[in-house]
Parts: sequence; C-alpha cells; structure tokens
Amino acid sequence: MEKEQEFESLVKRMLTLLGEDTDREGLIKTPKRVQKAFEFMTQGYGQDPKKVLNDALFQSDNSQMVLIKDIEFYSLCEHHLLPIIGRAHVAYIPNGKVVGLSKIPRMVDIFARRLQIQEQLTEQIANAINEVIAPQGVGVVIQARHMCMEMRGVEKTHSNTTTSSLKGIFLKSNTRKEFFDIINAPQATRF
Repeated sequence: MEKEQEFESLVKRMLTLLGEDTDREGLIKTPKRVQKAFEFMTQGYGQDPKKVLNDALFQSDNSQMVLIKDIEFYSLCEHHLLPIIGRAHVAYIPNGKVVGLSKIPRMVDIFARRLQIQEQLTEQIANAINEVIAPQGVGVVIQARHMCMEMRGVEKTHSNTTTSSLKGIFLKSNTRKEFFDIINAPQATRF
C-alpha cells in the first residue's frame, strides 16, 4: 500500500509540474488511475515466463514447424514510457517436446509487460523458448509501432519496426525461407 501511495504522490507532483490543477474534477482520481494502469502494464516483472512454458511441456514426435502468428501485444518503451503496439510471430521446430499453444502468447505478454526495447523483447522470447523447449530451432519476428516515434520526435505515424531472432535450424536458408513465407503470406479468412 505504501508503494502505491508513493507512486500516486509522484504522479500528482508530475501533474503539478506540468501546470495542472490536481484538484480539478477530471484529475482528482488520475494519480490512482495512473498507478493502477502502470501496475497492470508492468506486471511482467512479477511473472516467470520460463515457468509458464515449463508448466505445459509435452512429449511429441512432431518435427515440423509450429507457428503462432499475429500475437498482439503492447509494451512500454523504456526510454519514454510510451506505448509500443505490435504483433509477434513465434515458431519453433520440436525436438521431442512441444509446449501448449496458449503458453507462447502468455510468455510474449510477460516479456512485453515490462519496460522494453523491441530488439530486447525479440531476443528474450527466442531465448526463453530455446532454453525451455530445447527445439531444433526457433524463429521470432516482431512488427510494431512505437508511440515515441509517432507522438514526439520524428512524428512518423505510419512507420513500422521489424525485428527478428533466429536460432538453430532457422538459420538455414530453407527453414528461414519457409518461416518468412508463412508469416508474410496474405491472411486467409478468419475461422
């Protein structure tokens, strides 16, 4: 409780420094709302992504690519505390084990709900899968919009940033090509 009150006090101080009247109707509850919002948006610090993956590992003879495409996420830029909004495409080729499909988006959210840079987020996801599942290879591509580029600075509202991390068999040209062909294929009708 003390931590939350201190956070609220800092938000109130920031609003005052911006020249706002923190006693006006629209701002009275803002410090508490901001504290709750940041608590939610950074909840990944209190969660272990590797535990999420470990809790759903299953033996499998499958040796073909498993891909979860278009995992929507949001994060906060560690430089400006502004939103990063994007999609992650995560694939791996099993090596005797598969993970429950829902665990990969959950793991993406855990890493995304920390202060981030996109390059680091991409690597963290790939490394966690590589360490826990120990697949033949893993590929992660993230495409995102950065509000720190759109709302301030260069103000480029239609720019998109793409990062990738490829490990193991995904470094081979045929697997790499298959992965990128699938994630870049036009979307079929939604099920």
